[in-house]
Amino acid sequence: MKIYLCSEVVRELDFADQCRFAREVGYDGLEVAPFTLSDEPQLLSSDKIAELRKIADGEGVEIAGLHWLMATPEGLSITSTDPAVAERTVDFGKRLVTLCADLGGGYLVHGSPFQRVLEDDNEADSRQRGFDYFAAMGDAAGDAGVRYLIEPLSRNDTRFINTVEEAITIIEATGSQALGTMIDCYAAASNGEDVARALEHWISRGVVSHIHFNDDNKRGPGEGSTDFLAIVETLRKLDYSGTTAVEPFIYQPDGCSCAARSIGYLKGLMGRRPE
Repeated sequence: MKIYLCSEVVRELDFADQCRFAREVGYDGLEVAPFTLSDEPQLLSSDKIAELRKIADGEGVEIAGLHWLMATPEGLSITSTDPAVAERTVDFGKRLVTLCADLGGGYLVHGSPFQRVLEDDNEADSRQRGFDYFAAMGDAAGDAGVRYLIEPLSRNDTRFINTVEEAITIIEATGSQALGTMIDCYAAASNGEDVARALEHWISRGVVSHIHFNDDNKRGPGEGSTDFLAIVETLRKLDYSGTTAVEPFIYQPDGCSCAARSIGYLKGLMGRRPE
């Protein structure tokens, strides 16, 4: 099981230093938030993309994929019923799919709660726009040879897709083999789920192949009350071979310290003998 670091946690470092830091503290690589590369990540030149990939290769780390896709630029929404906004957002998403593939990544995680807000006065059409967006991303991801993962989020953050079941409904409706879903530990816990049981249920059914590690207080794993020992033992029992990434939202005392503590904690649990 590989563990990646979500790059925004150490966004104060330049990309080369992010790669170096991740390697030195024990991560397998980075899961990149596009806004950390540019305010207009969809416009990165082929030369810049090649440079980033060369930097990662030189540091011996992987660029696993992308997440937090729509932090910038402003004005994006997958649920907007405005045709111009919808068209711009689909175009942006397709460009990020290409960016992911060009960086050597294998997946994109679609969270971005503020860009999937349902319109109260037109909820049915708003949901349909979201379905249409994911259908388009399934086609684009299939063509690019990557996977596009729909992330169920906390009900505190959005009303659109809070459970794996909801994500599966969209995936099955599109019929796309390139669409998938994942579990974010904070989101699952905040929605009242037993995270270890949820992981066992969905991984054993071949539905989930990516996990975000974070605690129920939005900090790094092991800094809240989520039972990460149970999570790690579940993954061990299932012989989980998918990907994972550390994605705290609150960094105490700072991003680098939080990232280092998180990987140390997780590897400590992984090194324990099952009781």
